[in-house]
Amino acid sequence: MDDISLGVLLPIGQAQWGGADPRELTGFAVQAEDLGFSSLWVNDFLLTPRIEALTMLAAVAPATRRVTLGTAALLPVLRRPVQAAQTLASIDLLSGGRLVLTVGAAFPGRFGEPQHALSGVPWERRFRRLDETVALWRRLWTADGPSSFEGELLRYPELPAMTPPFRPGGPPVWLGGGSGSALTRTGRLYDGWLPYPPSAGTYADGLAAVRAAAAAAGRPTGAVVPGLFVSVAVTGSVAAGRRLLAEFSQANYGLPIEQLETIQALAAGPPAYVAERLSAYVAAGARHLAVRIAAGTLAAQREQLEELIKLKPLLTAG
Repeated sequence: MDDISLGVLLPIGQAQWGGADPRELTGFAVQAEDLGFSSLWVNDFLLTPRIEALTMLAAVAPATRRVTLGTAALLPVLRRPVQAAQTLASIDLLSGGRLVLTVGAAFPGRFGEPQHALSGVPWERRFRRLDETVALWRRLWTADGPSSFEGELLRYPELPAMTPPFRPGGPPVWLGGGSGSALTRTGRLYDGWLPYPPSAGTYADGLAAVRAAAAAAGRPTGAVVPGLFVSVAVTGSVAAGRRLLAEFSQANYGLPIEQLETIQALAAGPPAYVAERLSAYVAAGARHLAVRIAAGTLAAQREQLEELIKLKPLLTAG
């Protein structure tokens, strides 16, 4: 389908680039663009060794020409809100308006609450804090001069004029997550949705809820871009794909594959099998796919790029 956008995550985690020189990640970005991927994404995490997400986007902005540069997802709690607005506006400027932000509030348990503790920000009311942070960014990106912001949690009686982003209004801001609250908030407040539900049926139900919330808020049809975050690998067999996903799950999360596959969208196996899995999400409404390659070395990641781009013509809604 011509309207399917196929993007790929830059392997910024040390568990993905293996023993390679991380400076080669810029070459990975250029290779992906040259092959025809339409977007490059970075995820955001504080608890494992990795290249910081926005630093990576700033590095690849001048090395690429046309690809969208996205976060999947950015955790605003890890940064001071006003400083983050300037950083994001700067990346949008340096990329010529190619930045798209997906944001999230982190999940309960060992992957979420420790990051708040390290950032010195309370875990409570994290969703409200996230929405107010995005509203603050939009205020800073659109103000003609000094302004102010008054929220329940964030209050800035005096804000200086901010570095203007490339695009009027600033980069689009999407939301990740599939809870009932996240779906409603996506429909009311955000420009796109980037979840990773483990089944296409769950995706379809979630997208319907997002669109219903958008309609109830008086937003036009198509106000929310439907995306999908999915971990993928092309292998010789389904069994080999499952073994690779199991290794990937342990290396990145310390979880068995049986647990990860109940949480996240995964697809690994021969090309036809992977295309069928992804096409089910396309049929459910997904149009922008952010693919994370399930591989543990940069060399393997780059080999997978060559295989994954061949899947795009096979992605159909029928």
